[in-house]
Amino acid sequence: MTGPELSTDRLDLWRPAPRDHAALVDLLADDEVRRHLGSRPTNPVEEFNRLCRNAGSWALFGYGTFVCRVRGSDEVLGICGVFHSWRGFGQGLDDTPEIGWIFARKTWGKGIATEAARASLAWFDAAFPGRRVACMINDTNLPSLAVADKLGFVRYGVQEDHGVELILLERVA
Repeated sequence: MTGPELSTDRLDLWRPAPRDHAALVDLLADDEVRRHLGSRPTNPVEEFNRLCRNAGSWALFGYGTFVCRVRGSDEVLGICGVFHSWRGFGQGLDDTPEIGWIFARKTWGKGIATEAARASLAWFDAAFPGRRVACMINDTNLPSLAVADKLGFVRYGVQEDHGVELILLERVA
């Protein structure tokens, strides 16, 4: 791809590419960034697998997570998008479109996640009208719960996963 798939006021949203691997490793090296993702350690192998999962969603389903860069720059701020998931615990999160976002700490509190998620959802809704989109957020991740609320997601359930309570949310188009 020679350019971004989408642009917002502050961001360019690109489909994942091999060149994104090092930026993902850097993004997820921050323990605080991973805190609500299960806090499991990461390494280049894990982030290569994440990159391949993200690209695989695009290849198999025609939608997926974008790599979010500062508009007009190569600087990666995070990832965000609607991807195809299979969580393995049912409750509307298996074989379904799911939105998610992970952003660098320096973006927190600036509306970047909301901006990227709105653009991602608008793209998804135009390409796949009328589809339900789910998400799951750690119950202690109040900023992400606020983003989901701004996007029109409503709580429909709770799932415990490895001692963590996950709030299950959905947006029905």
